[in-house]
Amino acid sequence: MSEAAIAKKAEIVKDTQALLNDAQSAIVVDYRGLTVAEVTDLRKQLRDAGVKMSVIKNKILDRAVEGTDYEDLKSTFVGPTAVAFSNEDPIAPAKILKKFADDHDALEIKGGFIEKSVKTLDEINEYASMPSREELLSMLASALQDPMRKIARAVKAVADKEDEAA
Repeated sequence: MSEAAIAKKAEIVKDTQALLNDAQSAIVVDYRGLTVAEVTDLRKQLRDAGVKMSVIKNKILDRAVEGTDYEDLKSTFVGPTAVAFSNEDPIAPAKILKKFADDHDALEIKGGFIEKSVKTLDEINEYASMPSREELLSMLASALQDPMRKIARAVKAVADKEDEAA
Protein backbone atom coordinates (compact mmCIF):
# COMPACT_ATOMS: atom_id res chain seq x y z
CA MET A 1 0.00 0.00 0.00
CA SER A 2 1.33 3.44 -0.85
CA GLU A 3 2.33 5.96 1.77
CA ALA A 4 -0.37 8.32 0.53
CA ALA A 5 -3.07 5.68 1.06
CA ILE A 6 -1.75 4.90 4.55
CA ALA A 7 -1.69 8.61 5.42
CA LYS A 8 -5.24 9.01 4.12
CA LYS A 9 -6.48 6.09 6.24
CA ALA A 10 -4.65 7.46 9.29
CA GLU A 11 -6.42 10.78 8.73
CA ILE A 12 -9.80 9.01 8.54
CA VAL A 13 -9.07 7.21 11.83
CA LYS A 14 -8.06 10.52 13.41
CA ASP A 15 -11.28 12.19 12.19
CA THR A 16 -13.36 9.30 13.53
CA GLN A 17 -11.59 9.57 16.90
CA ALA A 18 -12.40 13.28 16.97
CA LEU A 19 -16.08 12.53 16.18
CA LEU A 20 -16.21 10.05 19.07
CA ASN A 21 -14.41 12.34 21.51
CA ASP A 22 -16.57 15.37 20.68
CA ALA A 23 -19.87 13.46 20.86
CA GLN A 24 -22.11 13.44 23.93
CA SER A 25 -23.38 10.08 22.73
CA ALA A 26 -22.94 7.60 19.91
CA ILE A 27 -25.15 4.63 19.15
CA VAL A 28 -23.89 1.78 16.94
CA VAL A 29 -26.49 0.11 14.71
CA ASP A 30 -26.76 -2.61 12.09
CA TYR A 31 -28.88 -1.22 9.26
CA ARG A 32 -28.77 -4.33 7.05
CA GLY A 33 -32.17 -5.00 5.50
CA LEU A 34 -33.47 -1.44 5.51
CA THR A 35 -34.60 -0.04 2.18
CA VAL A 36 -33.12 3.16 0.78
CA ALA A 37 -36.37 4.97 1.60
CA GLU A 38 -36.26 3.74 5.21
CA VAL A 39 -32.62 4.80 5.64
CA THR A 40 -33.44 8.20 4.14
CA ASP A 41 -36.38 8.58 6.54
CA LEU A 42 -34.18 7.57 9.50
CA ARG A 43 -31.46 10.02 8.49
CA LYS A 44 -34.04 12.81 8.20
CA GLN A 45 -35.42 12.08 11.68
CA LEU A 46 -31.89 12.06 13.11
CA ARG A 47 -30.89 15.24 11.25
CA ASP A 48 -33.99 17.05 12.53
CA ALA A 49 -32.84 16.24 16.08
CA GLY A 50 -29.28 17.45 15.45
CA VAL A 51 -27.87 13.91 15.18
CA LYS A 52 -25.41 12.85 12.50
CA MET A 53 -25.35 9.25 11.24
CA SER A 54 -22.34 7.86 9.40
CA VAL A 55 -21.55 4.48 7.93
CA ILE A 56 -17.98 3.74 9.00
CA LYS A 57 -15.82 0.73 8.24
CA ASN A 58 -15.35 -1.58 11.21
CA LYS A 59 -11.55 -1.54 10.94
CA ILE A 60 -11.57 2.28 11.11
CA LEU A 61 -13.81 2.15 14.20
CA ASP A 62 -11.57 -0.52 15.78
CA ARG A 63 -8.53 1.69 15.38
CA ALA A 64 -10.39 4.84 16.46
CA VAL A 65 -11.42 3.35 19.83
CA GLU A 66 -8.05 1.78 20.64
CA GLY A 67 -6.72 3.13 23.91
CA THR A 68 -9.91 5.11 24.67
CA ASP A 69 -12.77 4.67 27.13
CA TYR A 70 -14.83 3.27 24.26
CA GLU A 71 -12.69 0.16 23.67
CA ASP A 72 -15.54 -2.01 25.02
CA LEU A 73 -17.49 -1.16 21.85
CA LYS A 74 -15.12 -3.20 19.65
CA SER A 75 -17.40 -6.23 19.88
CA THR A 76 -20.19 -4.23 18.20
CA PHE A 77 -18.11 -3.47 15.10
CA VAL A 78 -19.26 -6.52 13.14
CA GLY A 79 -21.22 -6.51 9.89
CA PRO A 80 -22.63 -3.35 8.33
CA THR A 81 -22.15 -0.63 10.93
CA ALA A 82 -23.57 2.86 11.17
CA VAL A 83 -22.97 5.21 14.07
CA ALA A 84 -25.34 7.99 15.16
CA PHE A 85 -23.45 10.85 16.88
CA SER A 86 -24.96 13.64 18.93
CA ASN A 87 -23.05 16.64 20.25
CA GLU A 88 -26.15 18.31 21.73
CA ASP A 89 -28.79 16.04 23.24
CA PRO A 90 -27.17 12.84 24.56
CA ILE A 91 -30.47 10.94 24.60
CA ALA A 92 -31.74 11.91 21.11
CA PRO A 93 -29.96 9.17 19.12
CA ALA A 94 -31.12 6.44 21.51
CA LYS A 95 -34.74 7.69 21.46
CA ILE A 96 -34.95 8.02 17.69
CA LEU A 97 -33.15 4.76 16.90
CA LYS A 98 -35.15 2.78 19.50
CA LYS A 99 -38.45 4.09 18.11
CA PHE A 100 -37.32 3.36 14.55
CA ALA A 101 -36.10 -0.14 15.52
CA ASP A 102 -39.47 -0.86 17.14
CA ASP A 103 -41.19 0.00 13.84
CA HIS A 104 -38.59 -1.66 11.57
CA ASP A 105 -37.28 -5.10 12.54
CA ALA A 106 -34.30 -4.75 10.18
CA LEU A 107 -32.64 -2.06 12.33
CA GLU A 108 -30.66 -3.48 15.25
CA ILE A 109 -29.06 -1.39 17.99
CA LYS A 110 -25.73 -3.03 18.80
CA GLY A 111 -24.35 -0.75 21.52
CA GLY A 112 -22.99 2.68 22.18
CA PHE A 113 -22.10 5.30 24.73
CA ILE A 114 -24.11 8.04 26.37
CA GLU A 115 -22.50 10.97 28.17
CA LYS A 116 -19.01 9.53 27.59
CA SER A 117 -19.85 6.17 29.24
CA VAL A 118 -20.29 2.88 27.38
CA LYS A 119 -23.78 1.48 28.02
CA THR A 120 -25.35 -1.96 27.69
CA LEU A 121 -28.32 -2.48 25.38
CA ASP A 122 -30.65 -2.53 28.40
CA GLU A 123 -29.26 0.81 29.60
CA ILE A 124 -29.61 2.32 26.12
CA ASN A 125 -33.24 1.15 26.01
CA GLU A 126 -33.84 2.68 29.47
CA TYR A 127 -32.43 6.01 28.34
CA ALA A 128 -34.55 5.83 25.17
CA SER A 129 -37.72 5.41 27.22
CA MET A 130 -36.98 8.42 29.44
CA PRO A 131 -38.99 11.60 28.85
CA SER A 132 -37.29 14.28 26.77
CA ARG A 133 -35.72 17.36 28.35
CA GLU A 134 -38.75 19.45 27.38
CA GLU A 135 -41.14 16.92 28.91
CA LEU A 136 -39.11 16.86 32.14
CA LEU A 137 -39.09 20.67 32.32
CA SER A 138 -42.85 20.71 31.77
CA MET A 139 -43.32 18.17 34.58
CA LEU A 140 -41.11 20.26 36.88
CA ALA A 141 -43.02 23.47 36.08
CA SER A 142 -46.30 21.72 36.78
CA ALA A 143 -45.00 20.36 40.09
CA LEU A 144 -43.81 23.84 41.11
CA GLN A 145 -47.14 25.44 40.19
CA ASP A 146 -49.26 22.92 42.11
CA PRO A 147 -48.58 24.26 45.65
CA MET A 148 -49.32 27.81 44.47
CA ARG A 149 -52.65 26.65 42.99
CA LYS A 150 -53.58 25.02 46.31
CA ILE A 151 -52.74 28.18 48.25
CA ALA A 152 -54.77 30.29 45.80
CA ARG A 153 -57.77 27.95 46.16
CA ALA A 154 -57.52 28.08 49.96
CA VAL A 155 -57.36 31.89 49.98
CA LYS A 156 -60.32 32.06 47.58
CA ALA A 157 -62.31 29.64 49.73
CA VAL A 158 -61.67 31.78 52.84
CA ALA A 159 -62.66 34.94 50.93
CA ASP A 160 -65.85 33.27 49.62
CA LYS A 161 -66.73 32.09 53.12
CA GLU A 162 -66.26 35.63 54.50
CA ASP A 163 -68.44 37.01 51.67
CA GLU A 164 -71.21 34.56 52.55
CA ALA A 165 -70.99 35.45 56.26
CA ALA A 166 -71.26 39.20 55.48
